[in-house]
Amino acid sequence: MSKVAVTADRRDASNRLKITEIFFSIQGEARFTGWPTVFVRLTGCPLRCGYCDTAYAFSGGDWWTIEDIIVEVERYGASRVCVTGGEPLAQVLCTDFLTALCEAGFDVSLETSGAIDIGSVDSRVCRVVDIKTPGSSEADRNLWTNLALMTESDALKFVICDRGDYEWARTVLAERALPPCPVFFSPSHDELEAGTLADWILEDRLSVRLQVQLHKVLWGDVPGR
Repeated sequence: MSKVAVTADRRDASNRLKITEIFFSIQGEARFTGWPTVFVRLTGCPLRCGYCDTAYAFSGGDWWTIEDIIVEVERYGASRVCVTGGEPLAQVLCTDFLTALCEAGFDVSLETSGAIDIGSVDSRVCRVVDIKTPGSSEADRNLWTNLALMTESDALKFVICDRGDYEWARTVLAERALPPCPVFFSPSHDELEAGTLADWILEDRLSVRLQVQLHKVLWGDVPGR
C-alpha cells in the first residue's frame, strides 16, 4: 500500500485540518466494502471506546490546508475518498473539507462515532454512523437525534462485543425509528467471533448485514492498511 508522510503547512490557520495519515487501501467496511479508496485520517477524538483500533490518531498529526489535502488525494487516481479518524467531525473545518471533496468530483464517505451532530454534513456524503454499544464504554455518548437526519444513502453500524451488546442492539432495532439505510453488525475484532455473531443474526432473522473488517482479513492489525 502507498502511504505518505504527512507534512505541515502553516500558510493559513483558518483553512487547515490536523491529519494523522493519508493512504490508499481497500475499503473494509459498510456500503463500499471492497472498493479501492483513499483514506484521510483526521487527528483527535473525544471518545475512548474500549475496542478502538486507531488510538494512535488521538494526538499528534500535522496541519494541512484543505487545498493541499485534495491535491494529495488526487495523486492516487481513485474516485472514492473516506474521511475517518479519530472522530473527523471533532474538527470544525471537516464539513468544509467534505464539501470540497464533493465539489472536486469524488465519491465521499464519512466514518463518524455518532456522538456529534451530522446535520451540517454535505448531503452528497455517505455518512457511516456508529451506534455505540455498552461494550464500547461510550453508549451514553450516542446522539440519537442523528437517526432522523440519515437517508437511504447513509449507513448505520453497530460494533458488537458480546451477547449483551447483541441483545442491546436488537432492542434498539425493535424500539427506535431507524433511518431507511443499511444496518451493519460488526464483531469487535478481538472479542467476538464473526461466525458466532452470524449464528445469532440467523437465529433471530434480523434484517441486518453482517460485516467483517475486510482490511484486517487481508493485512491484520497494520496501521494505515
